[in-house]
Amino acid sequence: MLTLFPEMFPGPLGLSLAGQALDAGIWSLETIQIRDFGLGRHRQVDDTPAGGGAGMVLRADVLGPALDHARTLNPEAPLLYMSPRGAPLTQQAAHAFASGPGVTILAGRFEGIDERVIEHYHLREVSIGDYVLSGGELAAMVLLDSAIRLLPGVIGAAESLDHESFEHGLLEYPHYTKPRDWNGHPTPDVLMSGDHKKIAAWRQAQSEHITAARRPDLLHSGTRPTPAKKP
Repeated sequence: MLTLFPEMFPGPLGLSLAGQALDAGIWSLETIQIRDFGLGRHRQVDDTPAGGGAGMVLRADVLGPALDHARTLNPEAPLLYMSPRGAPLTQQAAHAFASGPGVTILAGRFEGIDERVIEHYHLREVSIGDYVLSGGELAAMVLLDSAIRLLPGVIGAAESLDHESFEHGLLEYPHYTKPRDWNGHPTPDVLMSGDHKKIAAWRQAQSEHITAARRPDLLHSGTRPTPAKKP
């Protein structure tokens, strides 16, 4: 993790299931302080934009050596740059990151980074949504959490991962628990019927209904796999 604020990590990733997995050695994290590669007595890392304009831009001659150092730590890891103009982070991408050799993530600040760094290192730009944050650190944590939870041994009931939103191109069905009736809102009778075939059908119908209402783009994307039929 290349950042100007390494003290932000592991942050929330050091808690709950991700934190337990970190302590258990299922995943690991190493931060690199970009300012260690800064220039001059003051370790300068940024400068004004070429052509004018507001803000500051992280310099190529600072990020280059930082990335070169990062690649010596994990040469096989893809180089990622958290950016609002990047490709959207998806569940499929999270699975790919979880099954790969790890990731090296650059978190930008200010107006961003010199474009030549992206071109020279073939950085893969990744976005977590159509909005702008103060820096890439929080976005990196989202990406990391989405992949860490998929690693074997992180979540106790691995079967639960198969029924989550986006795993089969649909949003997840509603969940209920005790009490049976809460403030005049009863648990649907079908979930108390004990008929697992009817429960599965109800959940599938609910997923399709919620997806059609909230994310119709998923239904028309042409990428939704057909769930395997159980014998």
